[in-house]
Amino acid sequence: MRAAVEHVEQRHGSIGALVNNAGYGIHGAFETTNLDEVRVQFETNVFGMARLTQLALPAMRAARRGRIVNISSMGGRFTFPGGAFYHASKHAVEAMSDALRFEVAGFGIAVVVIEPGVIKTPFGDTAIATVNHGSEQDEPYSRFNQDLMLRFDSAYRGRMSGLAASPPEAVARVIERAIRSPRPRTRYVVTGGARLMLVLRRVLPDRAFDALLASQYVRPG
Repeated sequence: MRAAVEHVEQRHGSIGALVNNAGYGIHGAFETTNLDEVRVQFETNVFGMARLTQLALPAMRAARRGRIVNISSMGGRFTFPGGAFYHASKHAVEAMSDALRFEVAGFGIAVVVIEPGVIKTPFGDTAIATVNHGSEQDEPYSRFNQDLMLRFDSAYRGRMSGLAASPPEAVARVIERAIRSPRPRTRYVVTGGARLMLVLRRVLPDRAFDALLASQYVRPG
């Protein structure tokens, strides 16, 4: 990270736009998820983003300009069953971005959060591979985990992907807009499905949202 930042700064004085895009999701029942794997995920999704931003900020402040674009998720503002630790990492991205936006605005630096919905990338394959299944410990959640895998397969590779998923270029266009706009929004939501889910989460009480999820997911127990 340090070498990459120094490489750009030696040639351009400062980083004009930093896009924190690295991230992946581990999924499965909360009780049986390996916490060592959770720590690795947080190293990528949260601490990697935080450290790279810290390294880029001094030269940005000196130049009194810059743009930091953090790729979160629609899941940074609500939580699907089976995604406790992935969603927790994206909630952290949202919180850190909100604090950072205030702290660096006076230096001419803007912080933007991008919140994609389902995007046609290998994210779904990675998520399916992380779902716990098959061991005695996982038995109480075996049907739940199996349903999660089917849902990811449908959303990212099945017929539903053609209706609900967008190509990566949809996110790239929004990132470009966030970088080029003289006064960017603080948040950009990508995909119609993401906008719909965020509206539902905002207007529905917790129990009502739980009931909506119960109509779509296999409930353990």
